[in-house]
Amino acid sequence: MAIQKRCQSAPSLRRREEQMAFTLPHGSQSIVRSPIVHVDTLPARAGFLTQSSSFVRRLSAALPPKRVSLLTRAILVVVTLIGIAIAAPRLAAQKVELSIDASKPGANIDRNLFGQLAEHLGHGIYDGIWVGSDSTIPNTRGIRNDVVTALKALHVPNIRWPGGCFADEYHWRDGIGPQRVVRLNPNWGGVIEPNTFGTHEFMDFIDQIGSEAYVSVNLGSGSPHEAADWLEYMTAAQSTTLEKERAGNGHPAPYKVAWLGLGNESWDCGGNMTPEYYLDRMKSFSHFVRNYNPAQMEKDQMLKIAVGPGGSEQRWTDWTETVMKAYQQHTWSWDINGLSMHNYTVVKWPPAFKSVGFGEDEYAQILKNTLEMDDLIKKHSAIMDKYDPQKKVALVVDEWGGWYEPLPGSNPGFLVQQNSLRDAILAALNINIFARHADRVRGANIAQMINVLQAMILTDHEKMALTPTYYVYKMYVPFQDSTCVPVTFEPGSYKHGGFTLPRVDAMAAKGKHGKLWLEITNVDPHQAAEVELNVTGIKAKSASGETLTAAKVDSVNTFGSPNIVVPKPISARAQGGKLILQLEPKSVTVVSVEQ
Repeated sequence: MAIQKRCQSAPSLRRREEQMAFTLPHGSQSIVRSPIVHVDTLPARAGFLTQSSSFVRRLSAALPPKRVSLLTRAILVVVTLIGIAIAAPRLAAQKVELSIDASKPGANIDRNLFGQLAEHLGHGIYDGIWVGSDSTIPNTRGIRNDVVTALKALHVPNIRWPGGCFADEYHWRDGIGPQRVVRLNPNWGGVIEPNTFGTHEFMDFIDQIGSEAYVSVNLGSGSPHEAADWLEYMTAAQSTTLEKERAGNGHPAPYKVAWLGLGNESWDCGGNMTPEYYLDRMKSFSHFVRNYNPAQMEKDQMLKIAVGPGGSEQRWTDWTETVMKAYQQHTWSWDINGLSMHNYTVVKWPPAFKSVGFGEDEYAQILKNTLEMDDLIKKHSAIMDKYDPQKKVALVVDEWGGWYEPLPGSNPGFLVQQNSLRDAILAALNINIFARHADRVRGANIAQMINVLQAMILTDHEKMALTPTYYVYKMYVPFQDSTCVPVTFEPGSYKHGGFTLPRVDAMAAKGKHGKLWLEITNVDPHQAAEVELNVTGIKAKSASGETLTAAKVDSVNTFGSPNIVVPKPISARAQGGKLILQLEPKSVTVVSVEQ
């Protein structure tokens, strides 16, 4: 039995003897476990082994006696191994009945759910984005052309910069003008920070890729005065001293700052503050740090994002409670538009899971852990609802992703890891969770964009590789600023060891131009899924799109083999008034439904 639910919030768990259902309070889906079907291959296996034995006898008779024994034994070993492989039970494709009601739109899926983070960390900026104008690597004003081209295809809505922990030790004047201040980066490897990539370079970069600025100001070691000067330098149009300085440095027109981060992890690397102390500082920054760009006075106003929780324990719920209770009583002199939340899929600290060369145990445990994002969002959303029932304050998950042990031989402070098919599935599961909470979750920034943690892109001097996570983001582009629609489906369950996960996840939405889009993730690494798609509200004639999978859960793209995990075309066949999609195991699929 499947129950139709809406898209606004995430599933809650019910248990029954014969089925497992995930129910959305405001609703979009129900998940019902179907029985696993095993195909009986015994007749075929017996026939294969009989024919193989006959072949060995005939070959033995044709050879000299001395060679028969060794050859016979060798062939028997090979035949036995092949027979064992064939004898292994094979799972039939899991049938999934999926229904979409296109006549009942839900919440808007904000494009800012697909934001990125670019921190001064490892090779995230230097080598990843910035190579300098005198580099032999093709560039435009020092910014890599290959990276720009790749990111433009993702329609990146915003980039959070300069951090991260780096932001609360960053002083913006170090990174402007012809003479840059060279410092150390104590947060990330203790290496030299040349500040050759500063405000103007960042703004040039986001302009080249067609994105917007999410600037995180230094609330930890800086002052409201310093942050206010930075915003005036960037956004003032009138002839002030700071406006003239910006023009003298090459940019007469004011910059647009779409989002302003009021600190970063102020409960930890951003100053180890209590929620009460942070609140007092945040109010001052909110009041004094102003945007002067005339184009942002009425429409496109800058959004101010306060530091929020980093987990589910009481210290985090107390933090959310403190900030939101103050917001409920706030006056004209300060305001916030969002509360950040950070949550990495890490399982245990320090990060110990491998990013490559892992098996199904690690695959299942990591994906089980990543699904905890749903409960975390529900917990903090409930607190926010108490003080902000109209949902004016967005929950912005501006740091998330898989965090694994550093690759051997790398600087541990550079957070270098590979990016596998597992991470593509992890990304899809999280994006779908965000979409189900779209009424409250209106921003998210995966960590990080290039060469760090769950990156979109890997670079090594002139070489570049696009990761499986990159391709998921590219496949999800049609969901930016789409409208969620109800979806009902029966995915079954994937079990491995002590872990049980929903086998299939799905999301549907109407794109900006009215087209219906469907995403389906098959978590099971062994069993395919046959999806029977029934659409009401429109007359569905066909469906086509792309699917992402590979031979193994730890398959990766490398500089030498960049196309191991890449999307391939997929289409549905019409049958009995429904559309049938055949999904590979361990796959992410996005299709458009044609009328």
